[in-house]
Amino acid sequence: MLKRVFVSPDPGRTRLRFAARAVLGIGLAVAVCGLAGTSLVGAVTGGLAALLALFTVTDATVRGQAVTTALLPVTGLPVLAAAAALHDLPVARDLAFLAVVGAGVYARRWGPRGHSLGVFAFMTFFVAQFLHATTDRLPEMFAAVLLSVATAAAVRFGLWCYERRQAPPAVPAPAWGYLPGRPGKGAARPARITTRQAVQATAGAGFALVVGQLVSDERWYWAVGATWWVFVNTTSRGETLVRGFRRVLGTVVGIGLGFLVAVPVAGSAVPTAVLAAACVFGIFYTAAVSYTWMMLCVTLLAELLYGLLGVLTPGLLALRLVETGVGALGAALAVLLVLPVTTHAVNDAWIQRALRCVHACTAEAAARLAGTEGADPAPRVAELEQLLGRVRLSLAPLVHPLNPMRGRKHRARRVLVLLDECAREIRGLVAVAADPEASHDARLAAACWRVENAVEALTAGGAVPVRTDGPGATEPALVHLHGVERALTELAAPLRAPSGSPLVGA
Repeated sequence: MLKRVFVSPDPGRTRLRFAARAVLGIGLAVAVCGLAGTSLVGAVTGGLAALLALFTVTDATVRGQAVTTALLPVTGLPVLAAAAALHDLPVARDLAFLAVVGAGVYARRWGPRGHSLGVFAFMTFFVAQFLHATTDRLPEMFAAVLLSVATAAAVRFGLWCYERRQAPPAVPAPAWGYLPGRPGKGAARPARITTRQAVQATAGAGFALVVGQLVSDERWYWAVGATWWVFVNTTSRGETLVRGFRRVLGTVVGIGLGFLVAVPVAGSAVPTAVLAAACVFGIFYTAAVSYTWMMLCVTLLAELLYGLLGVLTPGLLALRLVETGVGALGAALAVLLVLPVTTHAVNDAWIQRALRCVHACTAEAAARLAGTEGADPAPRVAELEQLLGRVRLSLAPLVHPLNPMRGRKHRARRVLVLLDECAREIRGLVAVAADPEASHDARLAAACWRVENAVEALTAGGAVPVRTDGPGATEPALVHLHGVERALTELAAPLRAPSGSPLVGA
């Protein structure tokens, strides 16, 4: 797990810049709130609002990101007002919270923007419970949200807008509640999928809310929050179960670190600020590669904030673990009992999409080597990295150590290894194509044609052609292309059982 976080490819150092910009943006937002005279509650509100503004907004274009960021307060402030107004009306508050859960998940049908606004609305209600917000605090909290979102936007779109200096990937980052693919081959209408997810999330959150309140009438919202975040960016039953396990694992490790780090510095402003900045960096840097590590950082950050608020105790840490377990259990029961969906359609769709992107990368790199004006494989490589991350997420249930189906586990691991090999060869090919001295070899077109044929055979169920053109080439570009061909040829075995059945079965 540690190796995956620090050795995973980071093309263009995107994750590093993403994390560093987050530390800068959130730090400035908290500083601006302090200069504006807000209390500690206002500063915490502002810091969390800035974190969400920088973390959840993932539109494909900078303009789209700016529009979504501007809409965050429009969505969040009314929810914050409702949460504060219902603070002393438990039944109405609980029903409103569940309504926000359902609406927030259903909003994913409108893509990344709907997802971002849904997350911001949910977390605004959550933060109101976290800080025990009442109507007398609303002016300060409103000001903190507006100042922090504006500050985060100034950093993201002005001070450090690295997206303007690189072509955006051609694919939206995660799947917000739909299955990619061709009609009739695993695709599903976004409305139907998000409706199912909204029903599941609301049912799971309802269970977590009731049981969480039986455990603690003060910190019950932790259970609801755990259920919510388990559902984020998952589509199938298996994905959700694995994500719940990883959330609990990350929380356990984070609580253990809390005893060593957060408890000793509780209430000390300077060390808390330094550690909080490190946690923010960790959340943003690890989010794309390890949900367990991200949750470790989130848990440690929450402990540091509780230390500042003066309520951090060993008993509170134990309670957080119990509530997280309740939330994960609620999510598990929901996906198992409420409109369950197997992992087959999800796996098939994402693997096919990754394979098609492999061909697109090789074709774009070959065009670049041929001198085609405007040919740029870099965005395609970024797209492939995102798709491989999504494939890993969808196959996680199969490669999990607790999966008893050894044959499918072995095949799934083999698929991941070979797809990673494709990605490595493509990165090498793109590096060669970026060299202005690199020449175009006439055999590149034939090799790209074979890659296309192999991809079509893998996605359509046909026989994968095997290269029979004699000894391997020594030209760097051809060496990488032949490596891609070899990996694609070997993929045929793990993607199909001897009987011809798909990787995961029905």
